[in-house]
Amino acid sequence: MTQIDNPKIAFAYLRPACVLLTREPTVANVETLGGQLRELDDATLQQLQEYVLFPLRFVLRLPAAAPHRERLTQSVVEAMSHVLETTCVRSWDTLRELLSELCLCLASPRDPGRPAPGVSEELKGAVLRCLSALLHAAYGDVLPRLYEPATLPGLGAAVSLLLALGEGEQSREVQLGALGVLLTLGGQCDCGVGGEEHAALGEEERRAAGSAMASFLPGITVALTRLVAGDPRHGHAVTVRAIKVWYRTVALVMGDAQLRGAAPGGAAADPGGGPGAPGRAGQLVVVRSPDWVQGAAGRLALLLKRLISCTAAHRHWRVRLELVALADHLLEHCGRSLGGECMGPLLEALVGAVNDEEPRVRERCEEALRAASERGRDGCHGDAAGGPPPGPGPGPSPGQTFVEVLSENLHGLATSLPRLLRAADDHRKLLALNVFLGYLKLLGPLVGRALNSAAHLQRISMALMQVLELDVRDVRIVEERSSAAVMETPSGAASEDPLAGHAQRKHFLYFRDEKIFSVLMEICRTLGYYGNTYLLVDHFLDLYRESSAYRKQAAMVLNETLRGAAGVGVATWGQGSGGGGGGWGLHAPAEGGGGGGDGESVRAAVVAVIEEYTSERNWNLATAPQHSEAPQDRELLSPSRLSISPGGISSSSLLQVVSSSSSSSSSSSSSSSVHQLNSNIWQLCIQLEGVACGAHALGPAFRPLLMTSLYPVLEKAGDAALLVSRAALACVHGVAGACGYASPRQLIADNSDYLLNDVSLNLRRLQHGPQAPRVLAVILAHSDPGLLPLVGDMVGDVLLALDLSYDHTAALFCAVLHSLMKALVRWFPPSRDPLGAPASGREQGGSGPRPEDMTALDVRQFLLDHSRQQELAQGIGAEEEEEEEEEQQPVAPEEAEEEEGPDVKKELPAHIVITKEVMQRCTHLLSDPSLRIRLKVLDILELCVCVLREAEDELLPMVHRCWPALLRRLTDDDPLAVLRGFKVLCTLGEACGNFLRGRVSKEVLPRLGASLARQAPVSARAGPVYTHTLAYKLQLAVLQGLGSLCLRLDLGEADLDAVCDACLPYLSCRQPISLQEACLSVFRHLIQVDPDAFWLTLSQLHAALPHAPPPPHLQPLLPGGAGAGPGPPRDQYTHNLDQLLRDAFGAPGSQSPGSLG
Repeated sequence: MTQIDNPKIAFAYLRPACVLLTREPTVANVETLGGQLRELDDATLQQLQEYVLFPLRFVLRLPAAAPHRERLTQSVVEAMSHVLETTCVRSWDTLRELLSELCLCLASPRDPGRPAPGVSEELKGAVLRCLSALLHAAYGDVLPRLYEPATLPGLGAAVSLLLALGEGEQSREVQLGALGVLLTLGGQCDCGVGGEEHAALGEEERRAAGSAMASFLPGITVALTRLVAGDPRHGHAVTVRAIKVWYRTVALVMGDAQLRGAAPGGAAADPGGGPGAPGRAGQLVVVRSPDWVQGAAGRLALLLKRLISCTAAHRHWRVRLELVALADHLLEHCGRSLGGECMGPLLEALVGAVNDEEPRVRERCEEALRAASERGRDGCHGDAAGGPPPGPGPGPSPGQTFVEVLSENLHGLATSLPRLLRAADDHRKLLALNVFLGYLKLLGPLVGRALNSAAHLQRISMALMQVLELDVRDVRIVEERSSAAVMETPSGAASEDPLAGHAQRKHFLYFRDEKIFSVLMEICRTLGYYGNTYLLVDHFLDLYRESSAYRKQAAMVLNETLRGAAGVGVATWGQGSGGGGGGWGLHAPAEGGGGGGDGESVRAAVVAVIEEYTSERNWNLATAPQHSEAPQDRELLSPSRLSISPGGISSSSLLQVVSSSSSSSSSSSSSSSVHQLNSNIWQLCIQLEGVACGAHALGPAFRPLLMTSLYPVLEKAGDAALLVSRAALACVHGVAGACGYASPRQLIADNSDYLLNDVSLNLRRLQHGPQAPRVLAVILAHSDPGLLPLVGDMVGDVLLALDLSYDHTAALFCAVLHSLMKALVRWFPPSRDPLGAPASGREQGGSGPRPEDMTALDVRQFLLDHSRQQELAQGIGAEEEEEEEEEQQPVAPEEAEEEEGPDVKKELPAHIVITKEVMQRCTHLLSDPSLRIRLKVLDILELCVCVLREAEDELLPMVHRCWPALLRRLTDDDPLAVLRGFKVLCTLGEACGNFLRGRVSKEVLPRLGASLARQAPVSARAGPVYTHTLAYKLQLAVLQGLGSLCLRLDLGEADLDAVCDACLPYLSCRQPISLQEACLSVFRHLIQVDPDAFWLTLSQLHAALPHAPPPPHLQPLLPGGAGAGPGPPRDQYTHNLDQLLRDAFGAPGSQSPGSLG
């Protein structure tokens, strides 16, 4: 669209609309004029600016009672905004009057400094946009006249109004607009106009603006501090804009350049300095004398601390970024005037952002700190840090003075850190720790110089000791016991950080946030990286030995110090810039620092720490109440000691039982407190983490230390405390990854020679190494079949010790034998299922193949065999039979030679021999008085059967041997033993087949059937609580295993009838659902044994419909002997019988399986 560029034509075009608006001030007329204004080009509109603004300003001066006043005012303001955005204001009177008129649109009639109530947000937004356009349109020297003393009253009213809108409004748009206008009003606008930066004020103009804004500095800073620290719901954009207005206004008033250029009592002090300024207006001018500057700096320091505390850990990164900009701006421009009171908070704000999670904040913070350090190095310490310039005479250089300030701040923060972390909330704790960590990174290698001071080191160490105090009051730590002696760890290659995902979650007294713990550990790593390794390790080892109250905290610090000394997990991003190996160019690199300790010092530190951790007084700690251990374990580990003599074998000298003294027995009777046990558990966990940290620090160089450290770690892997066991297994995983092993299994396999040597020695003298059986169990759980030749001798030692002292060590060695058999089952899995199916197809829910498929297969095979026999009887195919026999003749001589050869028994594999020896011990231990041992032996026996399944000639004699003891467990023992014994019986049935048919038929089935029949009425009447009883679990286990047992043993008709009679009551719908499902599984297996008999039995019980056979001349079969009438009505068995018949034979009323033949 072509715009009008001729002023005369434009005047003629606009004149009717302007006259009409003056006569009839309506919204429509204002919109008409606004539309015509958009048809003029900028140069033409600039010439007609005064003429166009007159009718618009006239409408603004109308009384407030005019109709549609607010909507009309908004339209007028929007039209004026268009004019001011495209033109320049070259008249001071126009600027002053428009500023006053626009402020009056929003101000209260009674108080011009407060907004009028009831004004809509749309009108406020429109007025603020117009004010912004007006200030941006001020041309040349028009805007600086706004800062003359005569205009201070009007300027103050505008500032008050804008602050009230920014602080009290709910609309974010209005708040942002008010703060933006306030920023522009002080000449601090940084917005782009036409792609270029807004024209900045000159030096003299800035000094005049600073003198004018000094009068409003208290109100601006206090109001904006309240806004930032107030309701966070106004959003991060408002907070960012408020912070920017705050520090730019402070820099405008308190700038060092302005205060140096203005002499005290100069032009700014002249109350009548402005032309035409009334005397009372001149009294509002503030004289920025040194006393005033000092007082203002003190008051600003209070506001600054509050501002930093509210924004240093803000959730939005833009707020934290603006806080860094605030600190950098004020340190650069107001370092001298703000003084030392503000220097500390500003420096802490920068240092706290060094570890910010947002990369853009960290980068901006690096730039600010680098600039501050360069100013300090160049002798601008007075500008950068707020202190006076260095005086004459000898003294530290400016750069060193800046470093000393950082060191003193670090010392002061370390002094107050324990109090902060005890009293403050997690938000403030995290902020304080980030600042502390930032000081360490900023100092870099100079941390070592600070730590050489005994005061600094003592303060820092005591702060860490108090902060890292653990909460050991939770009783669940002691209650959590490992369900097995050994737990598997994930296999595969070690991760980049082998400690990741394995560390135990710790609970501390003074904080709960995991981020706080992460920062504390990073502080320890940074100390180890930049500090003297020998000094730190010696100091914290002294604290470790000094008191049990500091032992866990000192161990945590030592662990991370070792990692930091090796450069593991340390952020070194500051080293590449600024030079000097850290600290952004504050200093030259210190000798021996800046890159962690050398390899020799780190190795010496790791050796010293691990030796202290694994010493007897720090490693063999009680982790369980003594009354919770088995009597056999207590006799072995505390009251009496066992010793197996390495000399000749004799019944009197091989086993020596050394009785404990009366003093030891009295001390053992007093159980440790829960707190002490928790403390011991956590200490062991932390020490195990320390071993992994040492391995991570040394890497493959840790391998020579495995000879002294791996065995103690494996001891704790078999500990009864769950946390200790997990920590030990995590330690093994971490050591394997650090030393270059693919998995813990490879670590143990490659070091099994000296591990098993230690186990063998300790098995012969259990009083010195009572944990040897547990170590052997751990080794077995994390090994492969290649270890079997080495384990053979160990097994002999274990069995010998068990034979000679089974009454004292049965529980301990049974756990080892259980681990051994689990390992053998894992190493030598069965190749096929006992029923002839592949091992991969065992998990079928106990139901086996479908009965109809088996029936069809049997009938087909029967017919094929019958046809073959008929042909052979008639002479058909006889010649082919003879040819097949002749083809097989060459093989017969070889077989005959084998049969005629010497009767030499084949040598058994090693795992079969070991299993036979273990199973022989189980036969004797099945009658042990301890129920715990009997249950463990039954588990071992089941595993032995699984291993011997492939060697039937060896299995059957062993089963014959152990049958009397096993029968006693099945028929006359605790219900738990009966339950476990029946599971063993099911496994035996699968492995031995009909070998046990007669024994089970005569000695087991009658008792099991009687027990099921006796409990059936009880379970039918019981409620839901019954499912938690031991009797229910026994019923369920028997029903789940009875079907497969009957199928495998191929029981006779009488036995099957007995089983059927015992299980029929469990088909009732009144029984628990799980018992009904288990009973259905029994009948599905029985149907596979004899389909016809059980079809007839179930059909007679069901009696739902008559079964008509296919031949029409036969009489219909009337089930149940009920005559020709219909069957009885549905009862409690109908549902399960119907389901069973439908699944096994098809729907009720279909033909019987016998009719298929």
